[in-house]
Amino acid sequence: MVFTGGTISMRPDPAAGGNTPVLGGAEILAMAPDLARIADIEPVDWGLVPASHLRFSQILDIARLLESQLARPEIDGAVVVQGTDSIEETAFAFDLLLPDDKPVVVTGAMRDASAADYDGPCNLADAVRCAVEPRLAGRGVQVVLGGLIVPAAEVVKTHSTALDTFQPRDGPPTGRVVGEDVILEGGRATARRGLPRVPADPVENVPLVTVVTGMDGTMVRALAPLEPSGLVVAATGSGNTHPDLLAACVDLMAIGTVVCLTTRCPRGVVAPIYAFPGGGAAWQRAGALLSTLDGPKTRVALALGLACGLSRPELSSLVGGELASA
Repeated sequence: MVFTGGTISMRPDPAAGGNTPVLGGAEILAMAPDLARIADIEPVDWGLVPASHLRFSQILDIARLLESQLARPEIDGAVVVQGTDSIEETAFAFDLLLPDDKPVVVTGAMRDASAADYDGPCNLADAVRCAVEPRLAGRGVQVVLGGLIVPAAEVVKTHSTALDTFQPRDGPPTGRVVGEDVILEGGRATARRGLPRVPADPVENVPLVTVVTGMDGTMVRALAPLEPSGLVVAATGSGNTHPDLLAACVDLMAIGTVVCLTTRCPRGVVAPIYAFPGGGAAWQRAGALLSTLDGPKTRVALALGLACGLSRPELSSLVGGELASA
């Protein structure tokens, strides 16, 4: 069980004026004594980092730690304990990077450790039950909070503070934890996306731009001096923008930036339906890669794919859902 920080590790700090991370793994585990009945737990204190602070370099560091620990034959599964702000991105990163022969579960808490309704101990117990559940091997990384088991490839944080915030973007959850029972309901709707290895070095300079009414290419042109390795554009509808925004991205592609197009809509995917200037078909003709993932997950896939040195066709398959794990 890898402890990285987050709300589950926090208590109010009057001097700071709010919650700060202070609890290490042993202190958190002491508040969940029933875990010893479920499994023999080996805690690893990676850090006390708010999830909103995590960068790709740190995500890769955790992934390498998980990879080495999961390779031990006596380890049945792993739990990553972290802040909930970016679970939908970090869990998906682990899903892309790690083998799925053993269950990997990501969890945390929506309430700090001093709250009367502190959900940390219950979430930890549910996560451990899932991490030692053989039926979850081969199903990829799962996010487990509030009793719901959701595939990392589908999970979305739908509410800023609600206990049941983590839900699947499309399709059913993997299952639920009811009492001491892990009840499986769904499975992978599509083949698992995967990367060939955990890259040695991160690619951090992959911005995400969400399109809104009236947005032209000004913001994208401001990025040009930074020479981003990749750019994700979360467009309106099925992939449509102002034509000037497309023109600015064409200029970026000319200097080597890989541009991915997705939709800002909560559900659905982009499609080259509209051929007017700035329409999805125009983006495709211009060389943008069409993604079936949402904006944050497209960015994760693109950044990690670039870090692995994937070719343009391989990147297209990765974000488009066609690059299966080796």
